[in-house]
Amino acid sequence: MASGKKQIHQLARQLFKLSLIDGVLSGERVAGVLAYIEKHPPAKPVAVLVAYRRLVAIEVAKGLAVVEHSGPVSEATLQAIASSMTVRYRRPVIARAKANSSLLAGLLIRIGDDVYEASVAGQLAALSASA
Repeated sequence: MASGKKQIHQLARQLFKLSLIDGVLSGERVAGVLAYIEKHPPAKPVAVLVAYRRLVAIEVAKGLAVVEHSGPVSEATLQAIASSMTVRYRRPVIARAKANSSLLAGLLIRIGDDVYEASVAGQLAALSASA
């Protein structure tokens, strides 16, 4: 059973690698991979597609900065965040605003698994931890 799961994940990783052009996910390549799977279904196609989708979703999340905020955020601020994160991650990053009423003030930025916090609550927590 573990061998079957391993083969599914290996195939999903191979398909994912075929979906990249110079290390960047290509929508055209993803469509090609899906068309290939449709014409030549592997053993356990649903499991392969689930594993492949997870890898694609992780890659897409790396290019999206979710900017959580309590008050208004200007388009210029979002563009500045996107530019800064594009430089930091050496890949195109798009910034999207998301209201978060639990923030007192400031911003919380999530890119994939990375979190950057510039909020009052975060600063207060850091102060209380250092005291």
